[in-house]
Amino acid sequence: MTTQEAPFRRVLIANRGEIAVRIIRACREMGMEAVAVYSDADAEAAHVRLADRAVRIGPAAPSESYLRIDAVIEAARATGSEAIHPGYGFLAERAAFARAAEEAGIVFVGPSSDAIEQLGDKLHARRLAARVGVPSVPGTLEPAPVDHPDRVAELIATAREVGFPLLVKAAAGGGGRGMRRVVREEDLAAALVAGSRESLSAFGDGSVYLEREILPARHIEVQLLADHHGRVVALGERDCSLQRRHQKLVEEAPAPGLTEEQRRHLHLLAVTMGAAAGLRNAATCEFLHDPEGNFWFLEVNTRLQVEHGVTEMVSGIDIVREQFRIAAGLGLSDEVLAAGERAALPASHAIEVRISAEDPARAFAPTPGRVGRWVMPGGPGIRIDTHIEPGDRIPPDYDNLIAKLMVHAHDRDAAIDRLRRALDETEIGGVQTTLPFHRLVASSTAFREGRLSTGWVEEYWDGDAARAAAVRRALAAAGLASVLAEAAPAGMRASEALPWDGGSRPAGHNGWRNGGRAQGVDRWPS
Repeated sequence: MTTQEAPFRRVLIANRGEIAVRIIRACREMGMEAVAVYSDADAEAAHVRLADRAVRIGPAAPSESYLRIDAVIEAARATGSEAIHPGYGFLAERAAFARAAEEAGIVFVGPSSDAIEQLGDKLHARRLAARVGVPSVPGTLEPAPVDHPDRVAELIATAREVGFPLLVKAAAGGGGRGMRRVVREEDLAAALVAGSRESLSAFGDGSVYLEREILPARHIEVQLLADHHGRVVALGERDCSLQRRHQKLVEEAPAPGLTEEQRRHLHLLAVTMGAAAGLRNAATCEFLHDPEGNFWFLEVNTRLQVEHGVTEMVSGIDIVREQFRIAAGLGLSDEVLAAGERAALPASHAIEVRISAEDPARAFAPTPGRVGRWVMPGGPGIRIDTHIEPGDRIPPDYDNLIAKLMVHAHDRDAAIDRLRRALDETEIGGVQTTLPFHRLVASSTAFREGRLSTGWVEEYWDGDAARAAAVRRALAAAGLASVLAEAAPAGMRASEALPWDGGSRPAGHNGWRNGGRAQGVDRWPS
């Protein structure tokens, strides 16, 4: 697309990190100028360097920078930006932000403020689903009367109808905030109060409701695109079952094990919800899939998803590019319509792992710091979305995601094989990352066989055992190096005494035992 055909002349990206870099690249390809915003912690960040212009919006704390609607809108006005792309997180699903852009005469690249407001309220979305015949997870459709002690008996009766164990969930948010698991009736009142308080603190709304806990279950979401003419298309589905604390770790497209008939049914449910909500632009309709094969509606995310890349790889559609076209008032492209027609019969498979600065041996606790060695994989079917370079500092103020490693192949087995190879090539030093967890996933028989559920991490990952095993391997490698060094000719370094297979790394055990990772690249052995 040439500059003359660009949907907008200048776009402000109201975000940071890898998603800001991703959107800036789309702007460049479409002939649009990109404006970055940044906090003091991100003054030298990749998205700032890549943008055509950059505007400081405040200190490191998100509440004083990336979450300041007034500062972002003023930056857009000052730079003459015609549109704002919110990315994901921060202000992406804030109806007030979309409305502020609309009132300022700036195009918001996403659903309308009304749609965000309505679908952002999970109870409203559940009522909408009930009206159009889309089955929701069994639960309540109205807020629980938390502030009415006289209605405790009524609440317990309702909870019995929903069924235990159940979840107390926030009506206004997600990501596990405000969520409480309740197994016994006597714990319900305390869970409602605690969930409501957390929801009020996190989202400014203390409304909570009850929802049955479906176990085991898979988390499957459908990628939607919709235009101003009322057309809604499902580009395909993704399995996002591997999670910790309700945050996704691994995503893949298509969802393994579904038949063509199941896919068509699932896509129809999602399109029905999108059409009923008057959706436009990109959104994701999320479901739980139970062992009996039922799909239960959860919620609609009115934004671009972190894992959109795997759908792009399988469908051949640049979702960010389409977002800009739709925001400019253009209809869904012929390519999108064709992709929707073939979505139930996917011809390839893609998997994404989220590499984060977290310690998977300590319940995925954040590990901010400065990145040392940074080697990303290459070769056929590999895509890396990142904002990190060697020497970059990962600040403690923001999300811990540092790279998304995606692989694409002709089928799922080949994609897993490619993922294992790509992870073996990946080296990150200076900070502890989730790489050890991802390597376990890629080598797991349960994962390869498609035995997936939202409880997979708890069932198959033992961080303490994994760390202990890594230390034992490192010590064994160090001992081998010491023995070989003693036997090496005078003047030869210990590393030169290791056996070689003629390649670029020492032989044996996939490179990590005797190669760079044995020296503590994964951090644990050090």
